[in-house]
Amino acid sequence: MFFSASVCAADGSDDREPLRFGMSTALTGPIADLGIEMHRGVLAAFAEANASGGVRGRKLELIVLDDGYEPSEAGPNVRRLIEVDQVLAIVGDVGTPTAIVAAPIARRSGVPFIGALTGAGVLRKTPPDRYVINFRASYAEETSAMVDALVAAGIPPNEIAFITQRDAYGDAGFSGGSEALKRHGVAQEGKIAHGRYERNTMAVEGALADLILHQPAPQAVILVGAYAPCAKLIRLAKECDFPTLFLSVSFVAPNSLAAALGDQADGVVVSQIVPDVHGAAPINRQHRAALAQLKQHEAAPTPISLEGYIVGRMLLLALKRIPGEIDREAIVVACEGLGSFDLGLGVPLRLSSDEHQASHAIWASRIEGGEVKPMEWSDVRATRGKQ
Repeated sequence: MFFSASVCAADGSDDREPLRFGMSTALTGPIADLGIEMHRGVLAAFAEANASGGVRGRKLELIVLDDGYEPSEAGPNVRRLIEVDQVLAIVGDVGTPTAIVAAPIARRSGVPFIGALTGAGVLRKTPPDRYVINFRASYAEETSAMVDALVAAGIPPNEIAFITQRDAYGDAGFSGGSEALKRHGVAQEGKIAHGRYERNTMAVEGALADLILHQPAPQAVILVGAYAPCAKLIRLAKECDFPTLFLSVSFVAPNSLAAALGDQADGVVVSQIVPDVHGAAPINRQHRAALAQLKQHEAAPTPISLEGYIVGRMLLLALKRIPGEIDREAIVVACEGLGSFDLGLGVPLRLSSDEHQASHAIWASRIEGGEVKPMEWSDVRATRGKQ
């Protein structure tokens, strides 16, 4: 399935060759909202830069190909972007199973793989992979934050359960969560209640049944999945009178989950790797202004579009620090040379030769009245009574 859009992020003619970047993402299928929003955010950052003359007078161009969240499509897409379109870097790809295929192709070609929307540990090696540059915190950090908050709220560790997608994404989230539970005294992974469902399906009934039958009954369920099947699962749980607190990692896209659940969304907790989009952080004002320049993209800002915008801004900061020719190797060197930097998130960011994940910050949010609202992790105790 090929869907391509070659987008120069600003109008106007320029005889100079543009700086061309590529993205393989889900523009169709069950997580299309994430791919569309990530694309919108990166595009907004590029358009903002192009309106100010680009980078040393060269405009930025973004070529996006649809992979439908399928690894079998992501591989050919990335090869095409690298070999045919000759992009300088792959930017903002969405998803763990697709990244597991795409990142090695980029690495073998010496092409930077920057800011993928995945927190999987496979992209966070020690020492780091030279060509993989991450912005977001890991899934292990997200699930660890949730487990710690739940235990602090008085939920016994052996009554915290997981429902995960049956692939590398789900495995990454469960691995981080199970390690956190071990810190809290759950000695064996096999003692953790764990249901799974197949990627790109809505077949969540079996996973829910596994948890309903588990003893002791889970008081909290951490979801590591896509928004549509997670929404179905939460609805089914309520129909089955299965009282539990639901939490999800950021990949679920909280706005999409809230829309899918409607009036049944209240009380669902979602971890975030960006600050509240309506908050006072300077990056939010800049994000909104950049989105406004995309006249064909008039939707409200979302956490995913903000993540894409931050990834685009991070790349631009590196590009502007390249003293000579802008090529693939120069981009890697520039990213590693950023050191500590500030993009207005209110938290420190850092990239270096031994640190290829810029942020380790985790925020908490809760869906209330159809809206995604910020909360403190200590408020999980109060949230337990709202579902």
